[in-house]
Amino acid sequence: MFSFIHDIPTKVYFGEGMISHLGEELARMGSRILLVYGGGSIKRSGLYDTVVREIRSAGLELHELGGIEPNPRIASVRKGAALCRELGIDAVLAVGGGSVIDAAKFIAAGACVDHDPWDFIDRSKLTPIRKTLPLATVLTLAATGSEMDECGVITNPETNEKLGGHSPLLYPKVSFLDPTLTYSVSPYQTACGAADILSHILETYLDSRPCMDMIDTFMEGLIKTVMRAAPAALKNPCDYNARAELMWASSWAINGFILNGRTRAWSCHPMEHELSAFYDIPHGHGLAIITPRWMDYTLTHGGSCWRYVKLGTDLFGISETHTPMDIARLVIERMRTFFYEELGLSSTLTSLGIGREHLETMARKACGTKGFIDGFALLEPNDVEYIYRKCL
Repeated sequence: MFSFIHDIPTKVYFGEGMISHLGEELARMGSRILLVYGGGSIKRSGLYDTVVREIRSAGLELHELGGIEPNPRIASVRKGAALCRELGIDAVLAVGGGSVIDAAKFIAAGACVDHDPWDFIDRSKLTPIRKTLPLATVLTLAATGSEMDECGVITNPETNEKLGGHSPLLYPKVSFLDPTLTYSVSPYQTACGAADILSHILETYLDSRPCMDMIDTFMEGLIKTVMRAAPAALKNPCDYNARAELMWASSWAINGFILNGRTRAWSCHPMEHELSAFYDIPHGHGLAIITPRWMDYTLTHGGSCWRYVKLGTDLFGISETHTPMDIARLVIERMRTFFYEELGLSSTLTSLGIGREHLETMARKACGTKGFIDGFALLEPNDVEYIYRKCL
């Protein structure tokens, strides 16, 4: 186990009606606010009116940027950053899910520079983020955990790239998490969000290096929570407790806590990012399709059984009378059942309109400039392409 520093500077208001504190928090950040949101669902739900009322009651000047895409585009980030500079914006408010928040993070950073915001993410440049406008978020979808982390993922359709960037300066200053705001999330998006949360946990848990048992137990609890709460939310979209469990699990799955004492080397995420970059599919659904195949492949190509055994015996109650390999197989089958039967997500890339035409290119790009993915097991482009093919 490695030494670590744990520092999450995001202030969280959790619970129904806590948005009543939005105006006072924004007023601490400045007087000119840029409201960033997506395709208009916040207007249909009435949330937009609530947010505007809070901003204006605090005597703040409101400007808007709507239309942020589900896989946010760099063009939207560029537009938002230019608006901030032109209007002298003091703070950015993101109202939406992870895509809106990710875009807002790089808008806040891009507002403080005179170069292209893509330079923060472009692997050939990776320009450091040295300053950002303060960011506040109002979360409407439990999935990415972007409301409480230092990361963001942006798509560049011109280059078929979907890349992540991170900096401690990208943490939101304050986030509002009201489970009732997720009541209107569709069953499909609820399922995709749950798959995304589980991927964040599993890709950290399935690290073969020893870690604190306390952290392992915490991750097992998060997995159990998601696998219990997501079906409950699908059955009753207005189940406050189920929505609350998913929302809080989403934040803690990626805010750095479960990473303490270990390194994180994700594999499924870079593979899925290529699918989203080329085909613009929902991120969580792509992860649900890839994850069991990745688990299967790495188990017999350089991975280790013992993490699966721990997960199987500690969380799923699988008897230790089974062989370690049999326990691992049962764990993988349990995840398949959850993704495809309990969440109701389709199990193939073909079902999402994805064929073989870009598999080789996507596999090479997923391996990045290093030419491989060094996660639970080392994957080279031919390995990634094989996993893609198994997903068809």
